[in-house]
Formats: sequence, C-alpha cells, structure tokens
Amino acid sequence: MDIHQEKIVVLDFGSQTTQLIARRIREQKVYSEIHPFSIAIDQLRALRPSGIILSGGPCSVYDPDAPFCDPAIFTLGVPVLGICYGAQLMLQQFGGRVEKAAKREFGKAALRLVEGGGLFAGLAADPAGHQVWMSHGDRVELVPEEFLVTAESDNSPHAALRHSRLPLVAVQFHPEVAHTLIGTEVLSNFIFAICGCRAEWTMHSFIEHNVAEIRARVGSDRVICALSGGVDSSVVAAIIHRAIGRQLTCIHVDNGLMRSGESQSILRFFKEQATLQVVDVDAGDFFLGELAGVLDPEVKRKRIGLGFIKIFEEEAKKIGGVKYLAQGTLYPDVIESVSFRGEAPIKSHHNVGGLPEVMQLQLIEPLRELFKDEVRQLGLELGLPEEAIHRQPFPGPGLGIRILGEVTAERLRILRQADVIVLEEMRRSGWYRRVWQSFAVLLPIQTVGVMGDGRTYEHVIAIRSVDSRDAMTADWSRLPGDLLATISSRIINEVRGVNRVVYDISSKPPATIEWE
Repeated sequence: MDIHQEKIVVLDFGSQTTQLIARRIREQKVYSEIHPFSIAIDQLRALRPSGIILSGGPCSVYDPDAPFCDPAIFTLGVPVLGICYGAQLMLQQFGGRVEKAAKREFGKAALRLVEGGGLFAGLAADPAGHQVWMSHGDRVELVPEEFLVTAESDNSPHAALRHSRLPLVAVQFHPEVAHTLIGTEVLSNFIFAICGCRAEWTMHSFIEHNVAEIRARVGSDRVICALSGGVDSSVVAAIIHRAIGRQLTCIHVDNGLMRSGESQSILRFFKEQATLQVVDVDAGDFFLGELAGVLDPEVKRKRIGLGFIKIFEEEAKKIGGVKYLAQGTLYPDVIESVSFRGEAPIKSHHNVGGLPEVMQLQLIEPLRELFKDEVRQLGLELGLPEEAIHRQPFPGPGLGIRILGEVTAERLRILRQADVIVLEEMRRSGWYRRVWQSFAVLLPIQTVGVMGDGRTYEHVIAIRSVDSRDAMTADWSRLPGDLLATISSRIINEVRGVNRVVYDISSKPPATIEWE
C-alpha cells in the first residue's frame, strides 16, 4: 500500500542542499523523497510522482563523467523543476548549450522577473530585483527551442526558464536556501500550482497511515523493539504500541556505552504509564569484549550493530512467536549509508549498515522516511512527554564512537564523567535547548600538563556543540566563552585522567557531527 499518493521526487546529483529541498517541500505538508539521479525510468514511473526536482551538483554538464538522468524523465508528463545543475542538464538535453561563465555567481544576486505567473505567480516585478542565492560557474548560453526566459540576473541572462508546451521549469538559483527570499513562494508555486499537490502530509496523517500499515503487516505475529531510551526508539515504541498493543515487547539493552542516567526516565515512563512490556538486558561486558582492540570506527559501528542483533534474536527466542524487529532508523541514516555514485558512503549507521544478511527477524522501520525534527513532532502527537522528545540526539553506538581509538572500561569512565559535566552546564546555562547537540569526545592522545606543581601526561577531551535543523548540515555553536571556561575547569578538576580540553569549531560539511 502506497501511503503517499502525492509525492515530489528529488533526484540527487550530489548537491549539499539536496536534503534541504526535500525538507522545504515537507514543510509545506507535501511528502517528498530523495532518489539517486541514476534511478531507472520504470522504477521512477512506479513511484507515481506528482512532480520531479533535479537537484544541483558539483559537476559541469559538459564534463566527460557528468551525471545524467534518463532523458525519458521529461516525457513522463510529470512536471519537472531543474535547480542549478539540474536546470542546465534539462536545457542541454533539449538542445541548449551550457558553457563556463566569464563571471561566476556565488552568493546573493538580484533576480529580475521577465514574466510573471508560473514559478513566480504572486510575486511583484520589482525593478531592483528579488534576492536569490546563486552558486555556479557555468551558465546557459544558448536557450533551446520552445523554452522561454522568465527571469534574469546581472550574470545570468537566462536565470529562469519554462517550456512553452510541457510542464518543465528551470532555475539557476537555489530556492531551497534561506538566502533566497522568494524561495518558499517559488517552491510553493511548483508544488501546488504546477504539480497540483494538496497540503495533506501531516504527522496526524502519518500516524493514521502507519498504524494501519503496521497492523496489516504484522497480523497476529509478535514484534520486539530496540528501546534505548532515546527519542527515535521511544517514538518507534509508541507508534507500534498504538498499532498492535501487547503484541509488542520492548528490549532495552544496556551495552555499557550509554551516558550516565541516559535512559532511566523514559524507561520508567514506558513501564509505568504506557504499560509496555520491557525486557532489560545487561550486556556491558559482552560489548566491551566485542570492541577490545578495535580502532577502526567502521568496524566499531558494525560490531555494535551485529552485537545488538545477536542479543535481539536471543531474546526473541525466549519470548517466542517473534517475527519482526522494530528500530528507529531515520531518513538521514539512510541517506548517509547509501552511495549514489559508487563511492564510499559517509558512514555506515549501526541500524542500517551493520545488519547481517542472515538476520532471521524482519525489520519494521516506521521512521525511515522522517527527519529528526519530524520525529519530534510525531512523538508529541503520540503523547510522549516533552522531556523525552526534546532530549538531544544520542547515537545508537553510544559512547563507543565518541571514544577515538580503543574502547575500554577506564576510557568509558573518563568520557562518561566528562559528558555529565558538559550536559549539566549546558542545562544550567540555558543553552541545552538552544543547540542541536552538545557532547564530549575522548581523543586518542595524551598531552603534557602541570597540576599541583607536578608534570602530568594525561588525556584530552574535545567538546562538540552544533546548531542544526535535521543533522544533514550543521554549524558549530558559538557558545559563550564563560560557559566553555566553566566546562573546561570542571572537567580538568573533577575528571581524573584529563588535563586538557579543546573546542571543536568544524561545521558539517566538511566534518560530520560525530567524530566517528
């Protein structure tokens, strides 16, 4: 059953803002999903999209190895919007010519409308132009037949175009970014006026569709859910419990890699108020054994993922009649774990790339289509307590990927104590809810220090705090100097074995949020 009768499909050509396009569409209550540019035409047709968007990308359309979609996309009768590279690709495939521009456009530009209507319906023709965001070194030099120019800028005389007969539109600028002040209107005109979509994709409708889908799929079988106490697994447990009630058993695995007190409050809520069946498994020693001597972060993630599956399957046998495993895979997990051009993925996620092919349980992943902030909205709609929903994200592999190098009991002690201090001070200062994520990382080095007039040679803790909306992109948080000083002083004074604290000022991209 296709629960998304109306959807906008975004084809990814490698742009850093592809995920932002999908998010901007969802913000207008229309479902969207991302697929690789190389998707087969039959597969794309089977998705029954209401519209297709071709993203930007780092290549030039005249490069020998430039990514190309199937030209049959333009004959499906479905509206297509090309953005930046996607626009140039569309126009080239219709006989236009794209060349390196004499003057590149990066940053803000003034877009002057040549004609109204279409993508620019409802926008005034301001002689000074509308602010848009450009990011390109090529431009369209020859407009193909039957395409009409609808907007221009100083360095892009063909900044927006439309086909005279077919529902094809192209823009050189990026409507998905906040710096394009008319971006919401442009995307809205494409989604509603050109594609004919309706604003019906809400968390309420998502719950209705998914509850029905879970009931139909599970039938009378039993489901186990990996319940860590974090936001994602808590929301998964809540929606599946609403669908099948006592056919669900939640399994909380203490893998020894959790933060201090990480899951007690939410587990108490589920046991006492939601009346879920929860099985607690103490597996700290098992996971330490699996990680002994492991330095490679990919190996860590996969060993942790395989360890979870092993335990879940053992517990499923004890319960009996279990056919499904539910887990909190999110859309960013899927995107980062998939290679679109045959290159290495950014990182494998323990719940995506770490699952064995021989796993006996079938997966149920009700959040697989959602970004993090959508999961929070879903949790509130399901009645979960605010304290559970607004907790900062915590990775499935836990502290195991915040310890660079080997994971040992002693190194876990150091990091866990430092992490407690970071979170205490973030909450005390009021910054906890102002940032996306804040945490400590234990580095695989030691440095010289002086304590009590004596030389020390001890560990280094890095503090990481980022601002984000969906974890696909992030900027480092500009925390007050006094707050950082307090955190540093407390860690060095209270955590035995640490004599230096540093602050990570890297954004994503190029860095990832987690260090491993």
